Amino acid sequence: MADPLARAGRWARHVERIEQATPPGRDRALDALRAFAILGVVLGHWLGAAWELNPHLVITSPLVHLPGLGALSWIFQALALFFFVGGHVAAGSARRPYGKWVSARMRRLLLPAVPMIVLWAVLATLLSTLGGLPYRELRAVVLPAVAPLWFLAVFALLTACTPLLLRVRPGVAVAAMVATVAVVDVARFVLGAPEQVGWLNLLAGWLVPYLLGILSANGGLRARGTAAWLPAGGAAGAVALVGWFGYPASMVGVTGERVSNLSPPSLAAVSFGIAQVGLALLLREPLAALMRRPRLWAVVATANLSAMRVFVWHMTALVLTVLVFGLYQRPDTMMWVAGRVALLPVFGLVLAGIFGFMTWCRHQLDERHGCRWGR
Repeated sequence: MADPLARAGRWARHVERIEQATPPGRDRALDALRAFAILGVVLGHWLGAAWELNPHLVITSPLVHLPGLGALSWIFQALALFFFVGGHVAAGSARRPYGKWVSARMRRLLLPAVPMIVLWAVLATLLSTLGGLPYRELRAVVLPAVAPLWFLAVFALLTACTPLLLRVRPGVAVAAMVATVAVVDVARFVLGAPEQVGWLNLLAGWLVPYLLGILSANGGLRARGTAAWLPAGGAAGAVALVGWFGYPASMVGVTGERVSNLSPPSLAAVSFGIAQVGLALLLREPLAALMRRPRLWAVVATANLSAMRVFVWHMTALVLTVLVFGLYQRPDTMMWVAGRVALLPVFGLVLAGIFGFMTWCRHQLDERHGCRWGR
């Protein structure tokens, strides 16, 4: 067992290296917001995804059986913050030659997903051929594990379009996207349009926080009144839509529900995202002050270095744990919830084990073939 003093010394050296390597002008508050967004998404998925034998293996959620927990989804659903930070960062760097810039961004976004796709292609083949798993049970296992890919696809598309988005007036574009989401929702929920129409909101809905990030990077949200109006107006809109217009109370998708706020994004989810962005703007200066503490900054900076890998692989860690240990209990009691909370460190250890195995494999390839994949 390592000496505690030795561990403390290594951590102190790590903190010092991080502090020295951080550029003086880096916006540390944005990194803190990104880390919070990833943490919220990961914990929300680890707490909210479940499987049961009914009589076949099906995916479910505690929100199906314990709808009172839906309010917690307002804490963990933080994807809008990730799009906001992404838009802000991309707007500040997109003035380089486009080809070089977009290829570097795509490598950073998409390469972490390649090993995960390969793994699940192999596992799906083995489970169906050797394991004899029926298609619907295979789907219940594989789809949640690869679900982060939808986010990557949307985020990559918006990133690639950033130079074009910089040429429009972000404030006008935000209003246009909110109006688009509202019109699509009316078409779906009032006029009876086909469900496929709702997927227009997949880009329009996430463009709103992304464009707000671009607007913020260009200095368009600096007024204190604007930062205060966004959380108040967004939260009021979300509450009104849920309370008076019948939108689901949960800000995440719930298995079996006809309407979801997230898949595709609804006007309630967009309003909630606007509130999150406004709150982030209000907290930006206090966050920046906190991030000047070297130890705290080292934690956030280290988390950001692995943010995309954590996002891509966190559901794989959950699914593998469920499969190996046979965690197929119906999530209909608070005892289940307490047990799932107790399992969070286990999921974290499995995720760390996946990263450790990938690092070992990469080193083996480096040594034998001089390969530099995934870097």
